[in-house]
Amino acid sequence: MLGRGSFRYGRLMSPRPEELFALSSIREELLAREPIFHRPELGTQREDYLAMTAEDYWEVGASGRVYSRGGVIDGLTARGKVPGDERWLVTDAAVRRLADDTYVFTYQLDQNGRLSRRVTIWRRDPDGWRILYHQGTLIQDATANQPATV
Repeated sequence: MLGRGSFRYGRLMSPRPEELFALSSIREELLAREPIFHRPELGTQREDYLAMTAEDYWEVGASGRVYSRGGVIDGLTARGKVPGDERWLVTDAAVRRLADDTYVFTYQLDQNGRLSRRVTIWRRDPDGWRILYHQGTLIQDATANQPATV
């Protein structure tokens, strides 16, 4: 996670300065895309959602239910804009590189008092960012609202 060190070869080590700079830039790029599917400037049509997601995209909702790419996109296009989503607040955002051009982005989302932790796995393709996976987990306990310590 940005600024928290990384796990290499069985030991916790601090990221090198050039890694921190690169991760900071990636964090800002991905922060501008989250929460996914709620950024109208990135598109609100079926074709936009298809372009945002990998062909094998899937997600686990806050309910624990698993959704396929097609099911998610069908739901998004049927539902339309969520009233008040422009007031949702993303905090505690962090990014970690998983592999070449693949990153995990984590954050807390406050949807007008409904708190959840979110994780999105992103891949940078030649034609832009693609979402591989997403999960939301509701925060039931106020003490769970604290960032984890490593």
